[in-house]
Amino acid sequence: MIRSSSAIALFLLLYVGLALGSPHADATEAVDATVSATEVAPTLTEPVPVLPAIQVADAQANLNLIWTMIAAILVFLMQAGFALVETGLTRSKNAVNIIMKNIMDVSAGCLVFFAVGFGLMFGTSPTGWFGTDGFLLSNLPQEPWTWAFFVFQAVFAATAATIVSGAVAERTRFTGYLLFSIVITGLIYPVFGSWAWGGLFNGSGWLENLGFIDFAGSTVVHSVGGWAALAGALVVGPRVGKYNEDGKPKHIPGHSLPLAALGVFILWFGWFGFNAGSTTTGDGSVALIMINTLLASAAGASMAMVVTWIRNGKPDAPITLNGVLAGLVGITAGCANLDPGFAILTGAIAGILVVYAMELIDKKVDDPVGAIAVHGVCGAWGTLAAGLFSSGDLFNPAIVGVQLLGILAAFLWTFSMSFALFHLVKRTVGLRVESDFEKHGLDRTEHANNAYPEFIPTDTLELAEL
Repeated sequence: MIRSSSAIALFLLLYVGLALGSPHADATEAVDATVSATEVAPTLTEPVPVLPAIQVADAQANLNLIWTMIAAILVFLMQAGFALVETGLTRSKNAVNIIMKNIMDVSAGCLVFFAVGFGLMFGTSPTGWFGTDGFLLSNLPQEPWTWAFFVFQAVFAATAATIVSGAVAERTRFTGYLLFSIVITGLIYPVFGSWAWGGLFNGSGWLENLGFIDFAGSTVVHSVGGWAALAGALVVGPRVGKYNEDGKPKHIPGHSLPLAALGVFILWFGWFGFNAGSTTTGDGSVALIMINTLLASAAGASMAMVVTWIRNGKPDAPITLNGVLAGLVGITAGCANLDPGFAILTGAIAGILVVYAMELIDKKVDDPVGAIAVHGVCGAWGTLAAGLFSSGDLFNPAIVGVQLLGILAAFLWTFSMSFALFHLVKRTVGLRVESDFEKHGLDRTEHANNAYPEFIPTDTLELAEL
């Protein structure tokens, strides 16, 4: 048995030795192996063919086009997020009304932006105040980039309009709201947009020429929407039963927190296109924007939760959801020029700020979803933060001064124009529904529909004939 084992071991050693090559192998075999290797080597190290510069440029242009269109689709999806947030945070009897407003913000808004708004915002601007051509996309190159850029900017305009919807929810006539939505997308938003972003196409705005930093629209989109929402909420007045006789606000809960949460997640998802798509360039620059967007929103949610937990003894879910949005709004201006650490700081401060801003605003202004605090206040903070924490130039007084000027200009232009327009609507077609209609919900009285027909009160059915 021992001899058999020894024989097997000797056989294995000989086999391995032959396989690996004996130290006494013929030298010519080694030379042949070397020659074979050198013959193969050139085929492994040949340089990769270099494409002509024109082909590289074409490939990059196509990538830019595709990335911008994908981002536009993500921003368009945000309308579903806004609709769900607003529906979930308000009462079920007004769900159809909110859905209709969000649908028409996109539908009517895109048409009027095509007809008028795009030209005002991105047309040739000799004075730096607004564009003077490009209406109906006329006199512009009829090519894919023009169309892709228009779609991307149109869904931004619709976003600014739909911010107003939540703040005036549950008591506003559909006709009056629709008129305002048309004007904000056709005039109010584009004019301020031309000041800050006109140079992205054919324009040249006075504010951007000063070095105003608002990469994806903390002020241009969100504060404009927030300040318009403030004007609308003031003019239309609070919902019936919102304030006690002594003026103290009462909490009117929404009907579906799961719907609101789903809406926030959709907005969160779409916001990556909102911010990173603003490069309109498919290259590595989107990576910094992506990480800043993620970190700021996470910080906003975390700090909003911590503040409510400390103050109330329990973490508050609706305010935490708004903390996510606050962080997103806050980082939108500086997402491309802040280091990730400052993105976290920006989002964290926004998350704290939204809690106190919502509480303060609620004392005097009825905003069912917190749109004024989230978009107006946190949009202003994010624009300031983009100047305060600008990479390579921290706390530069000149930069901060320009940021403050832009914040102030946005408020003065948007609030004054919106306040006047809401008053005009109020005195003409009417802005506020009758108290009986408000009591029974706008779904039946404004649209003859009901989102949850199995729960419809019998007395509400009678109002359909009114």
